[in-house]
Amino acid sequence: MERKFKEALAHRRSYYALSNKSLVSNEEIEEIVKFAVKNIPSAFNSQSTRVVLLLGDQHTKLWNIVKDTLREIVSAEAFKSTENKIDKSFASGYGTVLFFEERMIVEGLQKSFPTYQDRFPVWSQHTSAMHQLAVWTMLEDAGFGASLQHYNPLIDEAVAKEWQLPETWELIAQMPFGAPLQEPGAKEFNPIEERVRIFK
Repeated sequence: MERKFKEALAHRRSYYALSNKSLVSNEEIEEIVKFAVKNIPSAFNSQSTRVVLLLGDQHTKLWNIVKDTLREIVSAEAFKSTENKIDKSFASGYGTVLFFEERMIVEGLQKSFPTYQDRFPVWSQHTSAMHQLAVWTMLEDAGFGASLQHYNPLIDEAVAKEWQLPETWELIAQMPFGAPLQEPGAKEFNPIEERVRIFK
């Protein structure tokens, strides 16, 4: 059931116990991703965000890449808990959304508007963050649980090679999702008065 926007935002949480079940069709998942990419704003209407949706075996392949990469740099003892976390929290899900930013667009804006050249990489990150929140919220509204992970830049080269992605696509985040197996714990909030100031 689709919620009101405020309800959807309040309900969005990080889910780490996922199953590989889906309550909606793959086409509906694709529509969520496409809707976000089309409608989320970007600085100078740069439309710099790129998204890859991995389902089925392609989703599993990503998390095998993550494990293979970490196995090379983490001690054997530490890798046991790392592998367990990946298998039960991320790889066990239904799919993964990969968020990228197109560096060529950002660099082009830096050249065209040198006054703001230091800001464009920052604004690019803002754009990616908005896409992440929108996709995350809509996935949850469709019945999924999701979380946001950052195994980049460790996996960047392997991901680009596996899915033949342009070298100029910079990996920003990974969002595994699936049917939630358990509710997240209670969320704590710092006093809103410390975080918002209002002047009338």
